[in-house]
Amino acid sequence: MTGNEINEKLSALTTDQIQANLIQASHQIDMDDIVREGFPTLREVANEVSLPLSDEDIRLGEKMMQFLHNSQDPIIAEKMGLRGGVGLAGNQLGLMKKVIAVLVPNEPEHDEAGQVIPPKEAYKLQEIMYNAKIVSHSVQDAALETGEGCLSVDQEIPGFVVRHARVTVEYVNKAGEKKKIRLKNFESMCVQHEIDHTNGIMFYDH
Repeated sequence: MTGNEINEKLSALTTDQIQANLIQASHQIDMDDIVREGFPTLREVANEVSLPLSDEDIRLGEKMMQFLHNSQDPIIAEKMGLRGGVGLAGNQLGLMKKVIAVLVPNEPEHDEAGQVIPPKEAYKLQEIMYNAKIVSHSVQDAALETGEGCLSVDQEIPGFVVRHARVTVEYVNKAGEKKKIRLKNFESMCVQHEIDHTNGIMFYDH
């Protein structure tokens, strides 16, 4: 489906219908579930998720994380036609809920002989965050050399996306626990990108 076709399909549904479809046990989120530029929720501030978390909102977060895992698996991604992603926000699914999933893999290292050394931990950051917000940030700014992309944007948009180099983020995890984490480097950029989505901001606005 084209981006316009996906937007038209999802615009005919209520947000309750969209979420009910997404969290079906047999459903795996794919590119046809992700809204594209022009869909209203990409430009709207999402609502905070009600606490304690409902089973439906927990399943939603788990489905979002499952999508990221699938998108980073070359075999599954090719089979399902997925673009690789490290983050996904509720707004990108046509929902007005402050929920994001972030999955940042650790890169393998190489020894002196050039042999690949698998990372001890598969992921630098693997978290489902509800009601995430930045509570403090560094004075220093930074930008990714390669620029940024977005699953909701089908064309490449070159340019530096200037963000805070380091941030402290408060959120609720899927167990309902309040958390506070400090992030830097790519993990910081990724979480800022997803929190922007929950506030109706696109990366190229920067």
